[in-house]
Amino acid sequence: MNSLLSAPLPGSGPIGEAWLLSDRDDHPSVVADGPLEGQTIARLLEQSPEQLLGQLAGHFSRFPLLLKFLDVSESLSVQVHPSDAYKDLIPAGNTGKSEAWVVLQEGPEARIYAGLRPFTTAAVLRQAIGDGAVAARLASFAPKPGDSVFVQAGTVHSLRDVVVFEVQQNSDVTFRLYDWEHVDPRTGQRRPLQVDQAMACIDFEQGAIDPVTPLVQETKPVLRERLVYCEHFGMTRISGRFPFVVGAAGMPRALVCLTGSGDLEHAGTRYSLARGDVVLLPAVVGACSCRPHGVISLLEISLPAAPSRDQAACCL
Repeated sequence: MNSLLSAPLPGSGPIGEAWLLSDRDDHPSVVADGPLEGQTIARLLEQSPEQLLGQLAGHFSRFPLLLKFLDVSESLSVQVHPSDAYKDLIPAGNTGKSEAWVVLQEGPEARIYAGLRPFTTAAVLRQAIGDGAVAARLASFAPKPGDSVFVQAGTVHSLRDVVVFEVQQNSDVTFRLYDWEHVDPRTGQRRPLQVDQAMACIDFEQGAIDPVTPLVQETKPVLRERLVYCEHFGMTRISGRFPFVVGAAGMPRALVCLTGSGDLEHAGTRYSLARGDVVLLPAVVGACSCRPHGVISLLEISLPAAPSRDQAACCL
């Protein structure tokens, strides 16, 4: 994880998650410098919703996405997240949770589990849970760096021996089906499962999930590839050595630098961008220029033009 971040990690023990951009009460991101230094996203959204969200102002009471790095050495629990449709399973202050990953590093035992094997019904999966044979019912593949995976809410999934970037709806709702017989070293006990809740929101019609095929939008002056676009967020990868434009008028954007470094230019001022950095471009900023120092690769995260009424109500 340390090799992916420009800032040092706290402590000396292993860290499995680094939250890059978060509007959660227990882990709020703050402005790093400038006249608003120390202000949380929640505070900015309260004080200046139009400047931050632009066309989306009034639709969200908190920033609707959470960005993080995941460093998974041992297998992540086999889990599922509900969609916004399952309001009775979603605690107040949360939403459903669709997410997407970009693979950054893989180890010799790397595996991504996403979706179910053919003929896996609810009865078959419950039997597998009782037998400790859940892995046999999961579709999986060996990932490689650069792979992108869209994990729609309702998809059973897990990870092993891999480092990924993750963008997700701003939610902390996870239901565990199976935990690989892991024992929590702090308690000496196995972590609790939420089988009934998980089973209630699984999409059993969904088959195996494979890496997405990037949609090439531009090859010059840089390679611009759309990786994911869904009703909750979009994710585009931009790679190259020549200056290019990021951001959009009237809409917020988040930038995550995966490799290399460069400068962002806005209103005559330059802001440095290095590997592991995340920059939130408020809607009021609009488009700005990125000038790489050599070759740079970054992700540009967008929000759809406007959520539906049901989505907005769930997020408020």
